[in-house]
Amino acid sequence: MTGSEYWMVWPANTAVSVLVVLLVAMAFLYAARKPVHHLIGSLGFLISGPLRIGARWLLAAANDMTQRNKAVLLAHGRQEVEQRIEREFERLGAMVTRDLQGYPALQRKLLDEITRVEEDYKKCGEVPPPPPEWVEAVTAMANVKSTGNEMVQKVLGEINRSVTSIHDKALADYRRAYETRHKILEGFMPFWRSLDKTMAQVDKKLTGLQSSTAAVDAHMEKFEQINAKTDKAEHALTVSAFTQFAIAFLVMAVASGGAFVNFKLIALPMSEMVGAGDYISSSLRTSEVAALVIIFVEASMGLFLMESLRITHLFPRIANLNEHMRHRMMWIALTLLVTLAGIEAALALMRDMLISDKQALLHSLATVQQAATDGWVARIPTAGQMLLGFILPFALAFIAIPLESLIYSTRTVGGVLLAGFVRTLAFVLRILGNLARRLSRVLINLYDVVIVLPLLIEHLVKAPRASAPGKSRRGADAEA
Repeated sequence: MTGSEYWMVWPANTAVSVLVVLLVAMAFLYAARKPVHHLIGSLGFLISGPLRIGARWLLAAANDMTQRNKAVLLAHGRQEVEQRIEREFERLGAMVTRDLQGYPALQRKLLDEITRVEEDYKKCGEVPPPPPEWVEAVTAMANVKSTGNEMVQKVLGEINRSVTSIHDKALADYRRAYETRHKILEGFMPFWRSLDKTMAQVDKKLTGLQSSTAAVDAHMEKFEQINAKTDKAEHALTVSAFTQFAIAFLVMAVASGGAFVNFKLIALPMSEMVGAGDYISSSLRTSEVAALVIIFVEASMGLFLMESLRITHLFPRIANLNEHMRHRMMWIALTLLVTLAGIEAALALMRDMLISDKQALLHSLATVQQAATDGWVARIPTAGQMLLGFILPFALAFIAIPLESLIYSTRTVGGVLLAGFVRTLAFVLRILGNLARRLSRVLINLYDVVIVLPLLIEHLVKAPRASAPGKSRRGADAEA
């Protein structure tokens, strides 16, 4: 018998041997059915239980992170809105002081102009000419019958000439009065223009004041929503934090590029100052570290300058200094920044000189004669490097503003992303726990499939026993 046939009951008959072995194995597996079922179920609960507990703990931790992030977000948003409202009220107070402090004088001017216009209007009223007193006399004379008397004709002629001259004089006086009234009306125009200009100024000032009050109302509404801790305010602050993070990150990337250019601008001349052959490590030169230190000191001086000007609020102790000490610190930071900018300009000049010396040495060793260049053309790169070395420190000083936005927004963005990651991890653990429980049930069913023949025999044996008590009860019910 070979080693592969030791399990055969009848070595000459493989099929019968396999059948006998399967029957014996089914019998043993059927006998161990309940313990195996309990073992598989226990293993499933042993795996799924800790996973589900871990998922619950992670979910609770994520909720706690969300609540803390919400509290921090609302507190920071409340502080920003308070500052905006304070600035709006300051601007509104300045506008009221600037535009409306002269309102009494403006009102008095308007009243004077209106009074003058009213007086002139009364003066230009039309006054009908008085009726002549000699109308009745003329009427009586007209009723006199002409008898052809020469004396009467002469008297009537004199009367006609007198009436004509009086009529012409009255008509001339009437026309002069109308011309005077027209001149008075024409004199209204400057006053009307002045009145219209004054009213336009008042309207413009009131419109600006109204727009400012509308902005204050919007900020107050946002402040009330933040105090009420509404979901709308939280969502708006979260979106604003993500936007600030993206913008600040982009600005910091641009500033990093400027810092890199600044580093390349002063790294070469710094090697002449601290030694070109000094190394801190195998690949890090002392001159490079010195250049980085200068750049970091410039950024620090810019940060202190912005803090002293109260543009940023990274260091509350600086903002709480008295005015005299704060101004002194501002001037110290500005002086150091200007000094470092001048040092960088000198280093940029030194860099250009080193490069020029190197090129002169290479051309002296070469066989080709160096081409002559104009003096002012050769000085353009030098002037550009010096100007760049002087401007870049001041440009890096403003890095404090996006740095503050990046720090404050990173707290919110990091909290939201971390809470989302923890929730995702809890979801994965919960899925794995449920998968372990379902897998244990699948293994139990597979085990029953393996021993399906003994289970079928058990079912056939137990079926008559289960139906007998039912038949006896039905018979007893029929006899009753």
